[in-house]
Amino acid sequence: MKHKKIIFVCTGNTCRSPMAEAVLKATLKRKKITWYAVSSAGLNAENGAPMSENSRAVLKAAGIPVRENFCARRLTPKMIAEADCVVCMTEAQANRLHAPNVTSMRALTGQDIPDPYGQDEAVYRATLHILMESMPALMDGLQIKRQGE
Repeated sequence: MKHKKIIFVCTGNTCRSPMAEAVLKATLKRKKITWYAVSSAGLNAENGAPMSENSRAVLKAAGIPVRENFCARRLTPKMIAEADCVVCMTEAQANRLHAPNVTSMRALTGQDIPDPYGQDEAVYRATLHILMESMPALMDGLQIKRQGE
């Protein structure tokens, strides 16, 4: 079966979108769903930038695997074209991208994901909590389920 590509998008690809990527990957692994390739990118990302330390810390504290060699990357038209779905953290970000495969967390889960950039670890923890709580609605909205369900 061909892998379906999902790309999470935020502004800098150092906070929200890498956390969303990690949470969905962990959720898919736990549910034994293997035919999705999940990644992330940023609208204004500095290619090669590391994941924010607070994002990394809250993911590790929650027991969610973190890709040690994570590097931010800027979203390109080619990435959008090759993805099955591009999920932006906010409705405003999705509105900047004019493609039929672009949606937002608000459209899928009913809420934008607030940007924790530059704030303390407690704010990152709250953002991670929102992402984790949003996964069932996101998976329903994207019709992600085990084969045979």
